[in-house]
Amino acid sequence: MKELVRPHRLAPGARVAVVAPSGPVPEERLQAGLDVLRGWDLDPVVGAHVLNRHPDFGYLAGTDADRAADFQRAWCDPAVDAVLCARGGYGVQRMADLLDWDALRAAGPKVFVGFSDITALHEAFATRLGLATLHGPMAAGIDFVKNTRAQEHLRATLFAPETVRTVATGGTALVPGRARGVTLGGCLCLLAAERGTPHARPSARGGLLCLEDVGEETYRLDRYLTQLLRSGWLDGVSGVLLGSWEDCADYAGLRPLLADRLGGLGVPVAENVGFGHCEGALTIPFGLAAELDTDAGTLTLDEPALR
Repeated sequence: MKELVRPHRLAPGARVAVVAPSGPVPEERLQAGLDVLRGWDLDPVVGAHVLNRHPDFGYLAGTDADRAADFQRAWCDPAVDAVLCARGGYGVQRMADLLDWDALRAAGPKVFVGFSDITALHEAFATRLGLATLHGPMAAGIDFVKNTRAQEHLRATLFAPETVRTVATGGTALVPGRARGVTLGGCLCLLAAERGTPHARPSARGGLLCLEDVGEETYRLDRYLTQLLRSGWLDGVSGVLLGSWEDCADYAGLRPLLADRLGGLGVPVAENVGFGHCEGALTIPFGLAAELDTDAGTLTLDEPALR
């Protein structure tokens, strides 16, 4: 697996666009997130349909066409330096094929931040644009507007990425060892759902695979992992980092499943790594060469996440 193109870091005064490719956005949380970004001396601009709600499907932030148009407009605006997602939920897979990927590629590399449902866009950015992205807190997310650690780690990644080239994950070893590879991953259910779609990465071979999820029954997590195993997608993976499993089973009950499904890969597996749907979530760059050390609880990037 090859490294992807790193976008440029942000500087004070940079314009960042906030878009909602997935679920509806609470206005008060959006405003709180915008205040945080302004406090960082950024210039946030909000997509025209960010506060919309689909007339028939209330779990979507407006129609597929409107969500895609906001994203397209933001990314292709030469004055915009970064695109930040407002929240996850569901909806990216409905709008991803409405995007003009040739135009997005022509607009050049920019910073892109999001997680959860946004996993589908991380995959698409890797396969269609060859661009490194940031799996990190979103502008209207509770984890962002109310947690200092999440804010500061994202801020450091955006403005001074060399200071967080080593991510002290705080994780422990489910399967001990050290591994090198290119970072990728996201929400487990989305990675399973993406198999066979136009933007899906063909495999995780040579990768350091980051996995997390939220609100899933144990048997469903079993299904997703088994799907990735049976499809061969996990063949040749270099290592695995397990993030949060918020609102899933108690981790003591979930751990045997993760050991059963991932232990046979014969690669290091780190658990309790602080990314995903958790308080103080760390920002994890995707598409960069790195080393995982499960004993030290670190993920060390070969280069800073942004140029």
